[in-house]
This record gives sequence, structure tokens and C-alpha cells, in this order.
Amino acid sequence: MTIVRYEPWALLSRFQRQFERAVGESADGAGAASVSWIPHVDVREEAERFVVAADVPGVEGKDIEVTADKGVLTIRGERRSESKTSADGFERVERATGTFLRRFTLPESADAEAIKARHVNGVLEVSIPKRPQEQPRRISVQAA
Repeated sequence: MTIVRYEPWALLSRFQRQFERAVGESADGAGAASVSWIPHVDVREEAERFVVAADVPGVEGKDIEVTADKGVLTIRGERRSESKTSADGFERVERATGTFLRRFTLPESADAEAIKARHVNGVLEVSIPKRPQEQPRRISVQAA
């Protein structure tokens, strides 16, 4: 008895390669002109704050909205298309455009009322200060 490795996606992969040869571009979504996309983020905790840094190259500050509601930080925005056609009339669009949305649950120690955001060189930095920790207080016991 011969054992044959089953490749359920082999036919689809073969079709994709043939399609790419026929069309002349990648069929993995790179040629999509306007789709939703997800910016990459780094989240770190520092002594006094939390920081969310999101890569949003090509997005203008006016096209970014940051909100905090019910313990959830929401970052949304849009990268607009800069469609340019060559002299021969051919066009190739590989960079994703369209809207994006990221949500993060804020820790209980976050001060949602003091969140600040700034956009510099294609990076959105959201600074979330920590609330001061409550210190235990001593309660004196009085004799009856």
C-alpha cells in the first residue's frame, strides 16, 4: 500500500500561480485597491503610563480618531488612495488603503480621562496615564 500525502490546498495553489502568471500580479490581496487594513501596534507599560504605538504611514492626523469609552480604547482612521496612472495607462496598487480599526481593553489602573495622542512621522502614539495607587490609611480604634 502506498501512502500519498494529501494536500487539500494544492489545487487552489496551482490555480493561484496560473492566475498570477496570466494577470501579472500577486493574487494574495496585494493588488487590492481599497480594503480595510490593520496597523501594527506595540503596547508597553512604563512606570507612570501605558503606551500604544501604531504604525500608520500615509495617514494624516485629521483622518485618525482616538476614543475611550467604557474601558475600551478605540483607534480608527482611514488611509486615502493616491491613485496615479503611468503614461501607458497601466496602474499597480499594492499598498492597502481604506479604513482601519483597533480596540484595546484598558486596565483598571488606566486614567481614561487623561489619555493623550500624538501623530509624528507615520506613528500614532497614545499615552494612557496610570491613576495614582490608593495608599492604605491607618484607622485609629477608639475605646468605648
